[in-house]
Amino acid sequence: MLDDRISEDKSGGKTVFSLMDSWLGKILLAGNDQGLTQVAFQAGKSPLTPKADWRRDDAFWATAVSQLTAYFAGELKQFNLPLAPQGTPFQQQVWAYLQTIPYGRTTTYGTIAAELGNPNASRAVGAANGRNPISVIIPCHRVVGSDGKLTGYAGGLPIKEALLGLERNGRFGTTEQLSLF
Repeated sequence: MLDDRISEDKSGGKTVFSLMDSWLGKILLAGNDQGLTQVAFQAGKSPLTPKADWRRDDAFWATAVSQLTAYFAGELKQFNLPLAPQGTPFQQQVWAYLQTIPYGRTTTYGTIAAELGNPNASRAVGAANGRNPISVIIPCHRVVGSDGKLTGYAGGLPIKEALLGLERNGRFGTTEQLSLF
Protein backbone atom coordinates (compact mmCIF):
# COMPACT_ATOMS: atom_id res chain seq x y z
CA MET A 1 0.00 0.00 0.00
CA LEU A 2 1.26 3.47 -0.90
CA ASP A 3 1.65 5.73 2.11
CA ASP A 4 -0.51 8.85 1.65
CA ARG A 5 2.55 11.07 2.16
CA ILE A 6 4.37 9.35 -0.69
CA SER A 7 3.31 10.19 -4.22
CA GLU A 8 3.49 7.87 -7.18
CA ASP A 9 6.38 8.43 -9.61
CA LYS A 10 4.72 9.16 -12.95
CA SER A 11 7.92 9.86 -14.88
CA GLY A 12 8.29 6.24 -15.96
CA GLY A 13 11.71 5.96 -14.35
CA LYS A 14 12.63 3.31 -11.83
CA THR A 15 12.19 4.71 -8.35
CA VAL A 16 14.94 4.19 -5.81
CA PHE A 17 14.65 5.24 -2.20
CA SER A 18 16.56 5.59 1.01
CA LEU A 19 15.55 6.14 4.62
CA MET A 20 17.46 8.36 7.01
CA ASP A 21 17.19 9.14 10.68
CA SER A 22 17.14 12.76 11.80
CA TRP A 23 16.08 14.79 14.81
CA LEU A 24 12.72 14.99 12.98
CA GLY A 25 12.41 11.23 12.93
CA LYS A 26 12.59 8.99 9.87
CA ILE A 27 12.75 10.65 6.48
CA LEU A 28 12.20 8.92 3.15
CA LEU A 29 14.03 10.15 0.05
CA ALA A 30 12.91 8.84 -3.33
CA GLY A 31 13.46 9.58 -6.97
CA ASN A 32 14.91 8.34 -10.21
CA ASP A 33 17.74 9.10 -12.61
CA GLN A 34 16.21 12.55 -13.21
CA GLY A 35 16.61 13.52 -9.55
CA LEU A 36 14.89 13.60 -6.21
CA THR A 37 11.12 13.38 -6.56
CA GLN A 38 10.17 13.37 -2.90
CA VAL A 39 11.17 13.78 0.70
CA ALA A 40 8.60 12.59 3.24
CA PHE A 41 8.55 12.67 7.04
CA GLN A 42 7.28 9.86 9.20
CA ALA A 43 4.13 11.13 10.88
CA GLY A 44 3.62 9.81 14.37
CA LYS A 45 3.86 6.05 14.66
CA SER A 46 2.71 5.22 11.14
CA PRO A 47 5.67 3.89 9.16
CA LEU A 48 6.83 5.27 5.85
CA THR A 49 5.87 2.60 3.33
CA PRO A 50 7.44 2.84 -0.11
CA LYS A 51 5.74 1.16 -3.06
CA ALA A 52 6.52 -2.51 -3.54
CA ASP A 53 8.32 -1.94 -6.87
CA TRP A 54 10.65 0.70 -5.46
CA ARG A 55 14.22 -0.41 -4.82
CA ARG A 56 16.22 0.65 -1.79
CA ASP A 57 19.58 2.15 -2.72
CA ASP A 58 21.24 4.07 0.10
CA ALA A 59 24.38 4.73 -1.96
CA PHE A 60 22.29 6.41 -4.70
CA TRP A 61 21.03 8.99 -2.17
CA ALA A 62 24.23 9.35 -0.10
CA THR A 63 24.81 12.95 -1.27
CA ALA A 64 21.23 13.94 -0.45
CA VAL A 65 21.45 12.32 2.99
CA SER A 66 24.79 14.06 3.60
CA GLN A 67 23.36 17.45 2.62
CA LEU A 68 20.24 16.99 4.76
CA THR A 69 22.42 15.94 7.70
CA ALA A 70 24.55 19.08 7.27
CA TYR A 71 21.39 21.23 7.02
CA PHE A 72 19.98 19.74 10.23
CA ALA A 73 23.32 20.45 11.94
CA GLY A 74 23.07 24.12 10.88
CA GLU A 75 26.05 23.74 8.54
CA LEU A 76 24.30 23.95 5.13
CA LYS A 77 22.11 26.79 3.95
CA GLN A 78 21.54 25.86 0.31
CA PHE A 79 21.06 22.45 -1.24
CA ASN A 80 22.77 21.42 -4.46
CA LEU A 81 20.85 18.36 -5.61
CA PRO A 82 19.09 17.35 -8.83
CA LEU A 83 15.36 17.75 -8.26
CA ALA A 84 12.53 16.30 -10.33
CA PRO A 85 9.28 17.13 -8.51
CA GLN A 86 6.17 16.07 -10.37
CA GLY A 87 3.21 18.42 -10.51
CA THR A 88 1.14 20.78 -12.61
CA PRO A 89 2.78 23.72 -14.37
CA PHE A 90 1.42 26.05 -11.66
CA GLN A 91 2.75 23.83 -8.88
CA GLN A 92 6.13 23.74 -10.62
CA GLN A 93 6.10 27.54 -10.77
CA VAL A 94 5.33 27.83 -7.05
CA TRP A 95 7.96 25.23 -6.13
CA ALA A 96 10.56 27.08 -8.21
CA TYR A 97 9.68 30.29 -6.37
CA LEU A 98 9.98 28.57 -2.98
CA GLN A 99 13.60 27.79 -3.81
CA THR A 100 14.34 31.53 -4.06
CA ILE A 101 13.29 32.27 -0.47
CA PRO A 102 16.54 32.83 1.42
CA TYR A 103 17.56 30.63 4.32
CA GLY A 104 16.31 32.10 7.58
CA ARG A 105 13.64 34.25 5.93
CA THR A 106 9.93 33.82 5.39
CA THR A 107 7.30 35.09 3.01
CA THR A 108 3.53 34.81 2.66
CA TYR A 109 1.23 32.99 0.26
CA GLY A 110 -0.09 36.38 -0.90
CA THR A 111 3.39 37.69 -1.63
CA ILE A 112 4.19 34.62 -3.71
CA ALA A 113 0.90 34.97 -5.61
CA ALA A 114 1.67 38.63 -6.37
CA GLU A 115 5.25 37.81 -7.40
CA LEU A 116 3.90 35.16 -9.77
CA GLY A 117 1.61 37.75 -11.36
CA ASN A 118 -1.72 36.80 -9.81
CA PRO A 119 -2.29 38.55 -6.47
CA ASN A 120 -5.67 36.81 -6.07
CA ALA A 121 -4.13 33.33 -6.17
CA SER A 122 -2.93 33.06 -2.57
CA ARG A 123 -5.17 30.03 -1.91
CA ALA A 124 -3.88 28.32 -5.05
CA VAL A 125 -0.34 29.08 -3.91
CA GLY A 126 -1.21 27.57 -0.53
CA ALA A 127 -2.55 24.44 -2.21
CA ALA A 128 0.59 24.10 -4.35
CA ASN A 129 2.75 24.70 -1.29
CA GLY A 130 0.87 21.94 0.52
CA ARG A 131 1.51 19.53 -2.37
CA ASN A 132 5.29 20.13 -2.35
CA PRO A 133 6.74 16.62 -2.59
CA ILE A 134 10.29 17.58 -1.58
CA SER A 135 10.01 19.00 1.94
CA VAL A 136 12.94 20.93 3.41
CA ILE A 137 14.93 20.94 0.15
CA ILE A 138 12.14 22.87 -1.57
CA PRO A 139 11.57 25.05 1.51
CA CYS A 140 7.79 25.25 1.84
CA HIS A 141 8.33 25.66 5.59
CA ARG A 142 9.41 29.26 4.88
CA VAL A 143 5.87 30.30 3.91
CA VAL A 144 3.63 31.76 6.61
CA GLY A 145 0.18 33.31 6.83
CA SER A 146 -0.43 36.98 5.99
CA ASP A 147 -0.31 37.76 9.72
CA GLY A 148 3.13 36.14 10.05
CA LYS A 149 1.74 33.14 11.93
CA LEU A 150 2.61 29.56 11.12
CA THR A 151 0.13 27.73 8.95
CA GLY A 152 -0.10 24.10 7.84
CA TYR A 153 2.89 21.91 7.11
CA ALA A 154 2.91 18.30 5.90
CA GLY A 155 5.33 17.32 8.65
CA GLY A 156 3.24 19.13 11.27
CA LEU A 157 3.54 22.62 12.74
CA PRO A 158 6.07 21.57 15.43
CA ILE A 159 8.47 20.48 12.67
CA LYS A 160 7.86 23.69 10.70
CA GLU A 161 8.53 25.72 13.84
CA ALA A 162 11.70 23.73 14.55
CA LEU A 163 13.00 24.18 10.99
CA LEU A 164 12.40 27.93 11.14
CA GLY A 165 14.04 28.04 14.56
CA LEU A 166 17.06 26.22 13.19
CA GLU A 167 17.33 28.68 10.31
CA ARG A 168 16.84 31.72 12.56
CA ASN A 169 19.04 30.74 15.47
CA GLY A 170 21.40 28.09 14.12
CA ARG A 171 19.84 25.62 16.54
CA PHE A 172 16.60 23.78 17.10
CA GLY A 173 13.91 25.56 19.02
CA THR A 174 10.96 27.84 18.66
CA THR A 175 10.71 30.96 16.59
CA GLU A 176 9.79 34.03 18.55
CA GLN A 177 9.15 36.40 15.70
CA LEU A 178 9.13 35.85 11.97
CA SER A 179 10.55 38.58 9.78
CA LEU A 180 8.97 38.59 6.36
CA PHE A 181 11.18 38.58 3.28
